[in-house]
Amino acid sequence: MSNMKYVVEVEKAKEASGGRPSIGPVYRSLFAKDGFPAPIPGMESCWDVFRMAVERNPNNRMLGQREIVDGKAGKYVWKTYKEVYDLVIKVVNAIRTCGVEERGKCGIYGVNCPEWIIGMEACNALGLHCVPLYDTLGAGAVEFIICHSGVSIAFVEEKKIPEMLKTFPKTTEHLKTIVSFSKVKPEQREEIEKYGLAVYSWDEFLQLGENKQFDLPVKKKNDICTIMYTSGTTGDPKGVMVSNENIVTFIAGVKCLLESVNEKLTSEDVYVSYLPLAHIFDRAIEEVFISNGAAIGFWRGDVKLLLEDIGELKPTIFCAVPRVLDRIYSGLNQKISSGGLLKKTLFNIAYSYKFHNLKKGHKHVEASPIADKIVFDKVKQSFGGRVRLILSGAAPLTPHVETFLRVVACAHVLQGYGLTETCAGTFVSLPNEMSMIGTVGPPVPNVDVCLESVPEMEYDALSSTPRGEVCVKGSTVFSGYYKREDLTKEVMVDGWFHTGDIGEWQPDGSLKIIDRKKNIFKLSQGEYVAVENLENIYALVSAIDSVWVYGNSFESFLVAIVNPNKDALERWAAENGVNGDFKSLCENPKAKEFILGELSRVAKEKKVTYYFHMYLVDCH
Repeated sequence: MSNMKYVVEVEKAKEASGGRPSIGPVYRSLFAKDGFPAPIPGMESCWDVFRMAVERNPNNRMLGQREIVDGKAGKYVWKTYKEVYDLVIKVVNAIRTCGVEERGKCGIYGVNCPEWIIGMEACNALGLHCVPLYDTLGAGAVEFIICHSGVSIAFVEEKKIPEMLKTFPKTTEHLKTIVSFSKVKPEQREEIEKYGLAVYSWDEFLQLGENKQFDLPVKKKNDICTIMYTSGTTGDPKGVMVSNENIVTFIAGVKCLLESVNEKLTSEDVYVSYLPLAHIFDRAIEEVFISNGAAIGFWRGDVKLLLEDIGELKPTIFCAVPRVLDRIYSGLNQKISSGGLLKKTLFNIAYSYKFHNLKKGHKHVEASPIADKIVFDKVKQSFGGRVRLILSGAAPLTPHVETFLRVVACAHVLQGYGLTETCAGTFVSLPNEMSMIGTVGPPVPNVDVCLESVPEMEYDALSSTPRGEVCVKGSTVFSGYYKREDLTKEVMVDGWFHTGDIGEWQPDGSLKIIDRKKNIFKLSQGEYVAVENLENIYALVSAIDSVWVYGNSFESFLVAIVNPNKDALERWAAENGVNGDFKSLCENPKAKEFILGELSRVAKEKKVTYYFHMYLVDCH
């Protein structure tokens, strides 16, 4: 591959040997050609990130929330870095008073808000493992995470307390204290205390820490600061251990990258916090903002009101997942097409002209200033009018949406790629490079990256178009899965983290994610089966909630465990005169016949021919 202008080669390719597949050259970012950026002096831990920001910018706005007056949302009201620090210290002293031991586990459960960050910073101060509790994985997962990690104290949004109660009594052998982000209803207090736990409203907990003084323990670089559970493709969630060093290295890498492309963050920047803090993407970005003494404003927790919150906050950086950007894209397109012929024509002319100039290599600010002012300003205002960077991550953004936003948003639109295991952004595309659309850009300047051949899928890292499994090495790579040495060994080989994603190098050194290294089974007749593909096809059946397919080399057929949709199955039963509750319907041969028929119908449509045994299970 000639001309890999955005990366430098640091190690030569290796032929296959000793049962290991061949590996392509090892590359790192051009911006790290003289070595990785050194972490900021004195910044060893996440606590240092916050502490140093408070020392530097005590009076800067840190955390903001909209005040609600007579049921209406008003302006953003701010707490300064120093005010947040004082609250954090009260929370630290209260946690200490509750007797939480060093390296204890502290759960945080709820929507992004100032209390979430204050709880997180208290964990950072005490060297506790912050364990975000996931909403999206359902109550079963919350229970699993508390029990698996041994959470002894949890900060919980008031709305989530009923969900917490559903995990009792299983979790109460670990949980000793619950702190609400706001209030606690008397009947909830009674229920929690019945199980022998202490429960506090936010104000009560702060009072518990008044006039107490405890020394803070020393935090080290390789201490774990958070255990972030990610959904396993099958089985239980996995606890990714993220260290202080992972986050501090990530901050240094992002700082170096943004400075290299003249987009340096300052304490004047404003971030809108709405992507879940329980995920690495938002957590890591917020740490970057805190390290700059910048402002973080929280949404109200309702996706329908997000654009209104953005209009009030006027952020300068907007992070999003493709689903949000797709929604914005559809909304804008609807507005354009309902705007009458003249407006539509004007828009299309401006769009073509600016797109043409961008493709010729003009920067987005100079591609068509007149179109920006007259035609695209409305789009800019829908993001609050000040956004200069839109960053998309967590899933692939479709090229047409990315192209559209690069033209009309009057901001840099960058696509990134990373995993919880690599502490968020590992690749990110560069501003003004239209050729990078549809790619995740070159590596961030804090990791080494290579592709490893996957012979069974015919991906060759040494071919003229190098393709293979993306492998990452560096100080942002996690310390392992909590209590799962076996799973850690599967993905960490000689210091290289194997992502399970298949990438293809582009001529300029950016990377395109083209496939997933499948769960491949070889059946006894010598046939390879990519079950993930099968699961995706069968998941199209509306009468089922989930499907898990398994096979091995000793059998000639596959096995599927299917969780039928309760409403759909009950509707079918009523229409076909079949009696019984959901559990007994799952065991009814006629119901199996019906679901099998639905699966076969989709399989036929998608031209899939596999024979399998099926079991219906009640997961409700």
